[in-house]
Amino acid sequence: MSNNDVLKKLRVALHLRDEDIIQILKLVDFNVTRSELSAVFRKDDHPNYKPCGDQLLRNFLNGLIIYMRGSKESSSNKPDIG
Repeated sequence: MSNNDVLKKLRVALHLRDEDIIQILKLVDFNVTRSELSAVFRKDDHPNYKPCGDQLLRNFLNGLIIYMRGSKESSSNKPDIG
């Protein structure tokens, strides 16, 4: 499974739009344009297809953590359960 497939599956599973993904990437100071993102989601036989690099996927996953759980600073204020 390629990085493109992983990103596509996460996009569908989490009901994310292109703008949501761009905002998630901005949380970790990784800027990507809508057209670059569109190229990643194309089929691999399309002429404008672009492979999703490790850096893009890594930054998306790190941004997704912040998006879903909040930043480290805000999570340190949560009570410790256990």
